[in-house]
Amino acid sequence: YPKCSGACLNRIQNVLSLFCAVLTENKVLFHSASFQRLSDACRALESLMFPLKYSYPYIPILPAQLLEVLSSPTPFIIGVHSVFRNDIHELLDVIIADLDGGTIKIPECIHLSQLPEPLLHQTQMALSLVLHPDLETADYAFPPPRTALSHSKMLDKEVRAIFLRLFAQLFQGYRSCLQLIRIHAEPVIHFHKAAFLGQRGLIENDFLTKVLNGMAFAGFVSERGPPFRACDLFDELVAFEVERIKAEEGNPPKMIKHVRELAEQLFKNENPNPHIAFQKVPRPTEGSHLRVHILPFPRINECRVQELLQEGLARSQSAPAATRGDKKCVVPAGPPVVSIMEKGSTVFNSAQRLEVVRNCISFIFENKFLETEKTLPAALRALKGKAARHCLTQELGLHVKQNRAILDHQQFDYIVRMMNCALQDCSSSEEYSIAAALLPLTTAFYRKLAPGVSQFAYTCVQDHPIWTNQQFWETTFYSNVQNQVRSLYLTAKDDNHAVQLRLKVGEHIKVNIKAVFLFTF
Repeated sequence: YPKCSGACLNRIQNVLSLFCAVLTENKVLFHSASFQRLSDACRALESLMFPLKYSYPYIPILPAQLLEVLSSPTPFIIGVHSVFRNDIHELLDVIIADLDGGTIKIPECIHLSQLPEPLLHQTQMALSLVLHPDLETADYAFPPPRTALSHSKMLDKEVRAIFLRLFAQLFQGYRSCLQLIRIHAEPVIHFHKAAFLGQRGLIENDFLTKVLNGMAFAGFVSERGPPFRACDLFDELVAFEVERIKAEEGNPPKMIKHVRELAEQLFKNENPNPHIAFQKVPRPTEGSHLRVHILPFPRINECRVQELLQEGLARSQSAPAATRGDKKCVVPAGPPVVSIMEKGSTVFNSAQRLEVVRNCISFIFENKFLETEKTLPAALRALKGKAARHCLTQELGLHVKQNRAILDHQQFDYIVRMMNCALQDCSSSEEYSIAAALLPLTTAFYRKLAPGVSQFAYTCVQDHPIWTNQQFWETTFYSNVQNQVRSLYLTAKDDNHAVQLRLKVGEHIKVNIKAVFLFTF
């Protein structure tokens, strides 16, 4: 990687803004009077994305004949010379960074999503400690001795180490939300975005939602999703070092120590044999440009050059490949997904709503209809929240396991009303997890209308558009297959996630249920 030339922008906030712009798939354009600075800035911005890989047009130096590319609808990272400054100011949907002036221009039509707190503040503080170490002690009456800046090569690695720590915190526990689809010839890995966002407490966060929906994260899942592959520094960091990173939040010396440890590993990865470095192109001697008699450079024989190229290609093709395969191992799962936000009064309010839903369901099955009428309006309002809808599916599933699926007419009406309320707010942002969890329940609860005549709950919830969505049926089918494969090969003691799966309500979840629904609707 080239040197991270974040200093060209002079401000940490500008670097973070460009970083967020690239991750959220915005168009980023650099302009400078130096071609070298353009190349360094583009490569630096792409390097900070590791472990993600940029998959859109990446042109560090755009020729003048291709300026029309700037009007393309796809995101990009492009650098242009400053002589075309007047041509690029007309672009309305492009974030423009002036490397010579150290400023960025964000159009009014672009809403740039920022990193969620507290990660944004922690990253700003870590970058300030690395790039401006004296700033923290500038107001001390007796400041400690000045801390010398790291060497330019190590400074680059320290900046990248900070962003690597950021991704480890941002994607903590991502492996617990991976799902294997085993229907095809080769398993397909699917990432459950809704479960990840919900458990991290970032459902309403625009930044992480855009990152998970981007092409870079899709490539991340396909590349790092397999459970048996070659591991690298990021895998070790996200699996074993996240707790250490959290413990270092209020301790700058420990944070800098960890950053420098990671920087050393990055430097060793890029320079495994530092003593074998040599100058490929010899430097001219001092004062060589002052010589009076300078010998002209001899003319190169084109035919001879072509012959040498052909000989080299022939030798390279005939020689056996001496590649060293990476050692594969089982990827460590790491810690579970935890909320990134500070839990406050919202936890208490959420617990109250869940308790209202539980009490209402308990009153229904205990035939306490007077108490049910009092708590039902509050329970229906609580079902607007995702946590309350999950609580509804769990409580109803427990009653199915207790063989309490036969309802009288009043109980049946109450249960159907709560199911309809939960299905009313089901959306693709939840990846249809609520509807998938209610699906087997609608075929379990029923009431007897006459001798030999029963009415199941699914006959009263058919008006929702979710049942006509092909993506819902595919997602539910793959989830059921995965759950049944887990139950086949894993024991109850080994399967730590079996209790948390919303889709596994009973053994009656079979593929023919979906066929019945498809023919019914």
